[in-house]
Formats: sequence, C-alpha cells, structure tokens
Amino acid sequence: MVKEYKIAVIAGDGIGPEVIDEGINVLNEMAKMDGEIAFDFTYFPWGCEYYAETGKMMDDDGMEKLKGFDAVYLGAVGFPGVPDHISLWDLLLKIRKGFDQYINIRPITLLNGAPCPLEGVKREEIDMLFIRENSEGEYAGAGDWLFKGKPEEVVLQTGVFSRKGTERVIRYAFEEARKMNKSLTSISKGNALNYSMVFWDQIFDEVSKEYPDVQTYSYLVDAASMLMIKDPKRFEVVVTSNLFGDILTDLGAAIAGGLGLAAGANINPERDYPSMFEPIHGSAPDIAGEGIANPLASIWSASQMFDYFHRPDLGARVLKAIEDVLTEKEYVTPDLGGNASTSEVGARVIHYLKKEPNES
Repeated sequence: MVKEYKIAVIAGDGIGPEVIDEGINVLNEMAKMDGEIAFDFTYFPWGCEYYAETGKMMDDDGMEKLKGFDAVYLGAVGFPGVPDHISLWDLLLKIRKGFDQYINIRPITLLNGAPCPLEGVKREEIDMLFIRENSEGEYAGAGDWLFKGKPEEVVLQTGVFSRKGTERVIRYAFEEARKMNKSLTSISKGNALNYSMVFWDQIFDEVSKEYPDVQTYSYLVDAASMLMIKDPKRFEVVVTSNLFGDILTDLGAAIAGGLGLAAGANINPERDYPSMFEPIHGSAPDIAGEGIANPLASIWSASQMFDYFHRPDLGARVLKAIEDVLTEKEYVTPDLGGNASTSEVGARVIHYLKKEPNES
C-alpha cells in the first residue's frame, strides 16, 4: 500500500521557487523509485510579492489552511522593499511558533567533495548536529518601544526562557546524543546573561543527571565560535538557544561548504502540527531569475523530510547523490566554483539517484 504525504509548498521569494523546484523533482523521483510512498503538493503564493499585492505575507487563515498537511516545504522569504522583520515575523516565525516547531535541526557536515576554508581539517572532523531552540528565547518577540522618536527613546527586547521550553529542547538533544552514541555540548553565555543563560545552564545540568551515559561539555558562545574554527571535531551534538543557534549554524555553514549547502528542519516532535523544511540561504535577490542558484541545500532539506517520514534510507540515498555531484565537480553552480545551472545540478542529483548503489 502506498503512503501518500501531503506537502504544502511555499516557494517564496527570490531564488526560492528555483531551488524548491529541484527539491520537488528529487522527492518525486525518489517516491517513484521506491514505490511505497507518494507526494501530493499544494502550492501557496505567499511571500513578499504577495505582501506587495495584499499587504499580507500570507492569508489571514493561512495557518488553518496549513494545519492539515504532513509537512511544509519552504523556499525563502525576503525581498527588497519589504522590511526584513515583516517577512520574517509574518511568515517564517509565524509558522514556527504557531505550529510549535520548537526543535530546529541543522546538520553541519562536511560532505565528500564540499569545499572547506579551514586548512588541514579532515572531512570527518566537521560533523556536527546543531539542535537549536526554535520557539522562544531571544526571538520570543517580547519587549517594548517607549517614547518613540523622542530624545529619551528606549527599546526593550526581552528574551523569554520558560522551564518547559528550555527543558524540552535540552532533553531532545540528550535523546539524540544517546541514540547516536555521541557527546552533547551546550552553548550559552551564563557569565554575562545572568538570568536567561544561568537558567539555561542550570536546566542543562539537571537534565544531564538523567543521561549519565552521555558525555557532556559546556562552552560560552564566544569560546565556542573560536573552537568551531580551531578545533571543530570536538563538537558532535550541540544544543543552544534561538539566537546563538541562528548565528553559530551560519558559521558552521561557512566551514562546511557555504550557505548553498545549508539545510534546516523545523520540527514539532509530537507531530500535532506539520513540520517545516527549508534551505536556509535566504532569497538571494541579486541572482534571482538567473538560473545559477545552488539547489543542493534545498535537496538536502528534502533528505531531512525523508528522515522525518521514517525513511532514513531514502534520506541517506539523497545525501549520497549530493556527495556524488560534489565529488564529480563537473555539475556545480558558481558559488562552488562551477558554471552549471540550477536545473543542471538538480538533474545530476537525479542521475546519481537512478544509479544502482554499487555503480560508480
């Protein structure tokens, strides 16, 4: 019996539609080859162009429309003319928070064939799994703007760290570390943020007592930034707050091949709501429509979708095909030193997917 998954597609802005198309091609090809799953895609025209026409990033009942899907596949949001805080808060963060996607998963893995700016680093030394708190913290949206436009103007941006929110992301990270038989590193800033990060460190210590088999480490975020460059192999599974995770995973992308290879998953582990999968490189309006955007991050996020649907075997095949393309080097986009088009790269991934596992 074929299991069909309903996928909501928000291709979004800039290069979003170009890279999402290639990810969808891969999803469909894998489904056809497997024969046990199928995908039903429904497209929504939301994003900055929609905002320019309607004054809204998505329909008023958009969350209700999305609720019945198994997953959301997002291209990118953001375009000149629409303030970044509008495009981010009124679509991406609205979905993350509204669907309680409190786990953000970002693999920082140096794939075979991917470029690395660090000298003397072996491929296997960059293999991290970042688990970022995704629903509150520094991005809770709490604060105030007082005396706007006056000399005494004051803004307050309040980080919100609940026991429930902090404990559940840390516990999720411990479970992943145990399952993978890897160490878990917590990254915070308890020496300066004397409420939120002291609380984070306390919860990490409390939960760690339930996982005596998991080796743990704790670093301040500034030290962690340095060590990710100087000694990346010390990081395996990493758990951190919303803001620190956002910044550090972009640093991770830089040492693991660039943003064109950076995928992300926004997960509601209880599956009460759909989870969302996306390349995290942004809309890149400067190259939109030129057909040179790198689709591999979008395809990698499709691999994460297979993992979420309990088909890690298919996810692994997609990653292997990405590595085959990177290793071959003949079909890569300009950001990776090549001259292939977006569609040529996508087609080459499918070429390798169709090969038998033992074929070169």
